[in-house]
Amino acid sequence: MARASENPSEMIGKKAPAFNLPDQEGTKHKLSDYAGKHVILFFYPKDDTPGCTKESCAFTANLSQFEKLNTVVISISILDSASKKKFADKHGLQHILLADEDSKVAEKYGVWKEKSMYGRKFMGISRETFIIDSTGKIVMHWPKAQGNEKHPAEVLAWLKENG
Repeated sequence: MARASENPSEMIGKKAPAFNLPDQEGTKHKLSDYAGKHVILFFYPKDDTPGCTKESCAFTANLSQFEKLNTVVISISILDSASKKKFADKHGLQHILLADEDSKVAEKYGVWKEKSMYGRKFMGISRETFIIDSTGKIVMHWPKAQGNEKHPAEVLAWLKENG
């Protein structure tokens, strides 16, 4: 469970927590691999669900625009690399999908939270987006990112104005 010091809103201006996670092909990615670039890091609850699919497809649709802004798009959820590959292949996703199977990275970013559905409480990833600048600091956070095609456009607009 996230500690109070890991409140995502309090992370703006601070160094982004490091990670080293496998992608949909099993290749490991570290945050430090992207030094000198902006990183969009979006956390989503589960592969191949309606909201997560819309959001992921929209990030892929805008990928060339993000790349023009020296920005890499990375998504993270708790399902394994095989699930990520199936999700990416099914929907033609071209951004990096990382598997945080033990939820350690989600905990570091403060997005591993208690959730409730149909009266049942459980732990899961909250849909949240971060922008990490080229020096490795968190410069923007959307605590209630929408699982739809509008959110990536909102992130792109913010980057164009502030990046």
